[in-house]
Amino acid sequence: IMKNSFKELTHEELLAKYEELKKKHMDLRFKTVLGHLENPVEKRTIRRQIARVKTLIHEKNLGIR
Repeated sequence: IMKNSFKELTHEELLAKYEELKKKHMDLRFKTVLGHLENPVEKRTIRRQIARVKTLIHEKNLGIR
């Protein structure tokens, strides 16, 4: 996923994306514990995407975007 692909989303879409990414991150954490994680970098990528989405949600709440 490209870095700037979240900027065009509406507030509701951002909230949905946030929930989806959180679920994905949780799944990856379970896989790490079980030892079935193929790509460890994926966890970092998802964590950063969560941060981006949260930032955009916060900006929309403040009325910046």
